[in-house]
Amino acid sequence: MAGSASKVTFIFLVAFAISIPCLEAGIAEFDDFLKAQADEAHEIALRSYEPDPINVTAEFNIHVHRALMEESNDTRRELKQKYRGPCLATNPIDRCWRCRKDWAQDRYRLASCGKGFGRRAVGGLHGKIYVVTDSSDDEPINPRPGTLRYGVLQREPLWIIFAQSMVITLKFELLISSDKTIDGRGANVVIKGGAGLAMQFVNNIIIHGIRINKIKSMEGTMLRDLWNHVGIRTRCDGDAVSIFGSSNIWLDHLSLSECEDGLIDIVQGSTGITISNCHMTKHNDVMLFGASDTYAGDKIMQVTVAFNHFGQGLIQRMPRCRWGFVHVINNDYTHWLMYAIGGSSEPTILSQGNRFIAPNNNAAKEITHRDYAPPEEWSKWQWKSENDLFMNGATFLQSGSPLGKLPFNKGLMMKPRPGAEANRLTRFAGALNCKVGKPC
Repeated sequence: MAGSASKVTFIFLVAFAISIPCLEAGIAEFDDFLKAQADEAHEIALRSYEPDPINVTAEFNIHVHRALMEESNDTRRELKQKYRGPCLATNPIDRCWRCRKDWAQDRYRLASCGKGFGRRAVGGLHGKIYVVTDSSDDEPINPRPGTLRYGVLQREPLWIIFAQSMVITLKFELLISSDKTIDGRGANVVIKGGAGLAMQFVNNIIIHGIRINKIKSMEGTMLRDLWNHVGIRTRCDGDAVSIFGSSNIWLDHLSLSECEDGLIDIVQGSTGITISNCHMTKHNDVMLFGASDTYAGDKIMQVTVAFNHFGQGLIQRMPRCRWGFVHVINNDYTHWLMYAIGGSSEPTILSQGNRFIAPNNNAAKEITHRDYAPPEEWSKWQWKSENDLFMNGATFLQSGSPLGKLPFNKGLMMKPRPGAEANRLTRFAGALNCKVGKPC
């Protein structure tokens, strides 16, 4: 990268490092309750860790192939039958549920549609439906029934939906407890102008179909973070979604933009995460996976980034990785100003079937960016590109030894779909305008 780009990146990283509370999850007092919760979350993370992540990436590619073959067959049938329906599901996650008219009567079906490292997340599958009827957020300790905050703090699994379209301005960080689904389908749900969503030492969460933008840093306060615990929170940074020490998380069909800090942060030993079908725009530091070069606990981090559209006004970190294993598959990168994929502390990055359209700036054609290591060190990091499409002069600097023989020749193990198909696979990224009784 150009020297000026490196300087700008350094400034951003220094600014991030100064925000020490982020590395403590905004916890002012790490009491015995939170210590026990952290220990339990770490045990779940270790159980969620895949010792052979290549098997997960290969399985993901199988589902993509099947979906595209089914779409091809459906298209031929539609031509013969003069199909005029509005629904076209182009990837395996969407094909699982989107074109069903009864999605509103069978919301739980979504829980069976996850793919990649976050595929175990079923959210509130085994719980009741909770309906958000009140868009206010005035009570940080004893939230009112009917509010989103009340729902996410309950002890039991819940599938949270919305009675109508609403704009929610969170006055405090929204800490989501385990076994929850936030399902925005059937309403236009916008979280904006206040604090963002946070998952801390929790497990098994799905967030689907909402819009989050203009999130701000907020002062700390006394806050209920679980149904049976209240603690002092420090200032939050202004992330749209923050995942801290948590496992089995699936973020799907989110529209994210213009937040004060990051759009998605995954830190402190979080693992088993899929980010899919999201549309991200108008932001600088898009996604941060691993917040510290000194925290080797993030070596267990495993994240799938699939079918997302990285759109207008984005600058860098799509994602920026430390440690861990990141599978970046069939995304459409149409905009970046500095770089698309970066990292430090020897993360493993497998890029498959993405489309990269470089900016016109000749100094920003390189997709990758490595920090805080000389070439003789980062040349050993495993950053691989397979079947990616490079446009407008985009280049991907590969490094490291091969990831091992991929089992593509065994049974249904197939090669990833080429980057030329990324535009089709991400066509419906972002929050959808679903209407009850009709396919999305």
